[in-house]
Amino acid sequence: MNPSSTIAMRENEPWRANLRGNQPALAAPRDAAWWTGKSPAACSGLTANGTLTALPLPNLATCTRREVQDYFDNSWTLTETLFAGLKGEEAFFRPPYHGLRHPMVFYFCHPPVFYINKLRVSGLMTAPLNPYFETLFEVGVDEMRWDDMSKNEMLWPSVDEVRAYRAAVYAAVSQVIATHPGLTEGHAPITLNDPLWALFMGFEHERIHLETSAVLIHELPLDYVQRPAAWPALYPAAPHDAATALRPRPGTDYPAPALRDVAATRITLGKPADWPSYGWDNEYGSRSVRVEAFRASTQLVSNGAFHEFVVAGGYREERFWSPTGWAWRSYRNIKWPTFWVQDGPAGLHRYKLRTLFEVIDMPWSWPAEVNGHEAYAYCQWKSEQDSTAYRLPSENEHHALRDPVHRVADDMALQYDGMAFRKQGINLNLAYGSAMPVDAGRITSAGFHDLFGNVWQWLADDFNPLPGSEVHPFYDDFSSPCYDGQHQMILGGSWVSTGEMAGPWARFHFRPHFFQHAGFRLVEAAHDGGAIHLDSDDSAHQVYEDRQMVNDYMLLHYGSQADQMPHVFGPQAATEFPLRCAQWLLDGAAEFGADTQRALEVGCAVGRASFELARSYHEVIGVDLSRAFIDTAEALRRDGRLDYFRKDEGELGTQLTAHVNPAIDRHRVAFRQADACSLPADYVDFDAVLMANLLCRLPSPKSLLGRLGGPRGLVKVGGLVALFSPYSWLEQFTPHGAWLGGYEKAGHAVKTADALREFFTQEGFVLRREEEVPLVIREHHRKYQYIVTHAMLWQRSV
Repeated sequence: MNPSSTIAMRENEPWRANLRGNQPALAAPRDAAWWTGKSPAACSGLTANGTLTALPLPNLATCTRREVQDYFDNSWTLTETLFAGLKGEEAFFRPPYHGLRHPMVFYFCHPPVFYINKLRVSGLMTAPLNPYFETLFEVGVDEMRWDDMSKNEMLWPSVDEVRAYRAAVYAAVSQVIATHPGLTEGHAPITLNDPLWALFMGFEHERIHLETSAVLIHELPLDYVQRPAAWPALYPAAPHDAATALRPRPGTDYPAPALRDVAATRITLGKPADWPSYGWDNEYGSRSVRVEAFRASTQLVSNGAFHEFVVAGGYREERFWSPTGWAWRSYRNIKWPTFWVQDGPAGLHRYKLRTLFEVIDMPWSWPAEVNGHEAYAYCQWKSEQDSTAYRLPSENEHHALRDPVHRVADDMALQYDGMAFRKQGINLNLAYGSAMPVDAGRITSAGFHDLFGNVWQWLADDFNPLPGSEVHPFYDDFSSPCYDGQHQMILGGSWVSTGEMAGPWARFHFRPHFFQHAGFRLVEAAHDGGAIHLDSDDSAHQVYEDRQMVNDYMLLHYGSQADQMPHVFGPQAATEFPLRCAQWLLDGAAEFGADTQRALEVGCAVGRASFELARSYHEVIGVDLSRAFIDTAEALRRDGRLDYFRKDEGELGTQLTAHVNPAIDRHRVAFRQADACSLPADYVDFDAVLMANLLCRLPSPKSLLGRLGGPRGLVKVGGLVALFSPYSWLEQFTPHGAWLGGYEKAGHAVKTADALREFFTQEGFVLRREEEVPLVIREHHRKYQYIVTHAMLWQRSV
């Protein structure tokens, strides 16, 4: 479905329960009552034409209290200006057309919730404002795949309730700014270890969501949007931008593409620790590499250049696409870029362009905004057309095209608001309310346009940490869950990138099927540019997608005792670990009087424990990050049996068949691919949660533990948590700063079991049972892993 189209009404859609029908003001341009902070007319960043632009990034060594409040006001009012573009109550609650994200009401309340939660973590605030909101709106969605549908059946607070909460948060944050001694004139530089870092974290988090919310609004039907009076205007169209010709002409309707040689050089990545601006954890550390010579397109690929790919049938030819890219294209059944709007019969290939709030004649000279799959396919098609090898740039090559930043004075994000960026020929910080022609921007000393601004640029690299980077204790799951080989890097920022994202150190990422105001340029080279890929067999995520690993887990879950440990002198009592975990929880439920309606297994792998729980629980949900595990578990749920291979020696082995006991009602069980660190918001009030051999494999264990209790906890009062873990902390899976134990602090040993006891007790859980539970994992006939897990059974009391 094209996001510009009108969506048909279905009165029985579950999300419609959120419509109260009592907010007619949302259907009209916003009046003075809309603003919970400052109105645009009273806000810093107001331009001469009455629109808002973004202020420069605060200098943390010199910023005054007034400058910090102005920056906060600018962030807050830009968000409310953008959301003033939602027309009518339905626009806040209707799920996006792809069903992968929350409705817009979530993103209206998520940034203020983030402020409160992080200010509390840092000690700048001591109490919540609204515990229910601060759980409900805490965690967003990072969909695993394009078909990982979020059903959006939740009942959300009303827009008026969210606005009331926003007003309370605005006052609370302003109070911190007004009173904190660390902002007194002449203060010391604010660094990563300062509690005030959390305040600036909130500012930059809000600005990230300003951009991602703009993307989601871009995807709404036109019926649900209206141009806010204070939102920046589109880039003014040049005469040749009008779509008058049957086919756009290179050199007339859009700049003719050209490539330029780039000499071999050496570059260094990484933000200095003492740079006086806020930074995200992945920007720190350092990597110095030699970049081999290459050629690169001097401009981003324009709509006109991409049109050639569309007309040539590039969306119909599987050979140009990666396997996952073709699966995405086929699932979506798209034939041209998502934000192009067909203008006439399909065969004419005439298109208009959907911008945030309107449809305009196609500006062929603007950059093509596509996802990572489309960018890859274009490179393959263009390679075939020109009989050469084109690809996306690497992070190293992108830096080789830039003018280097050595001094704070070179960091334009610290100096320029949007209007100043516009004067420099750089489309950043809301200089405009849209992209601009690919040849209109500032040229680097090497002769390249748009290394910063206009649109983000897809790179060949997987998102990866720089050597020496560390997670920040205020937000230990910002980057690390995405070092998984599934998130593709983007650099350079877009027209709607503001604050830290408009700076030279920003490193961001998205799954390649996701849309973010992003385009790309071409590189021609006989090498890969040093691009970093994390999809090797030993990467933290991909290790669980390997076929042999699936077979090993099938044996662990469904193999007989004789198959798992055939040696009589071996630890045969350590076999059938998933079965024993489930039975341990079931015994606990009976002993301690817990209900057995609903159970959740986090890290279910191939599903044995989930099936066993269904002997007593009426509804069981098993979730796992591995797609291969979930597909396997689903096949067992569907068919009740599945063949697998038991490895004996080298390539030798035996074909076995796993069976789900016919006494188990498989219809009680459902499986879903999901991230344990970011579980769906509607997962609440389970009678039991099982986590076996999982905790020390998570990039952010606290993110999962934090979901267990509270007003929208995974576990209801009286419910149980069964946790089994060997506490095998490895930086391959969990950044050292996110370990719960296994290290020394101030000369004292920090142990995971002690940390867990402290956490659960503070969260209102009572320890009911504790035990050492062994397991054995067979690798082949002569090699086994013997592990002793520490088992705890906790019952929620409040």
